Amino acid sequence: MPTILRFARAVDRLNASIGQQVCWLVLAAVLISSCNALVRKFFNICPNAFLELQWYLFSGVFLLAGAHALARNAHVRIDVLSSRLSAKGKAWVDIIGLVFFLTPMCVIVIVTSWPVFVESWQTGEVSNNAGGLILWPARLLVPGGFTLLLLQGFSELIKRMAELRGLAIASVSPSDEPTPEEALAEAIRRTRSLQEAA
Repeated sequence: MPTILRFARAVDRLNASIGQQVCWLVLAAVLISSCNALVRKFFNICPNAFLELQWYLFSGVFLLAGAHALARNAHVRIDVLSSRLSAKGKAWVDIIGLVFFLTPMCVIVIVTSWPVFVESWQTGEVSNNAGGLILWPARLLVPGGFTLLLLQGFSELIKRMAELRGLAIASVSPSDEPTPEEALAEAIRRTRSLQEAA
């Protein structure tokens, strides 16, 4: 089990690193979108390459950061039932979801999207829009993102099985850190308490 937990830690570190780097794509998308709007407003031109670059970046954010969101348990969940379950019950719900839903979906998407990327790469596919970009980088985002998600699914599966065996795995999961929302809520609470004290 320690070797498998080391694999889970490595996957967590990989996706945490990618998730942090992907944040820069958000900034790039905002800047490009702003420049695009200004150029269209003042010069009445709208380069297709910049429009397409925006959706490249937008796609990259969601496809490459999805695994990091899974590791941090930041995906939307319906906790009506799971909130009433014990820790072991929650672990079993996660295991069933990972094995029967996440893993098959990721495998299907990877298997079906890889040939599309390969064909795009081999033919040098370019957008149909005048002045558009090459398409293979966008096509590569799909199997790449779902491969990261599949790896993170394996990591989560390993951690849930370790929980069921009673192993301490706190050092494996990056979800122990507060989320940005939790950090913001804590900062607001501290500010209010300081204002009330003054």
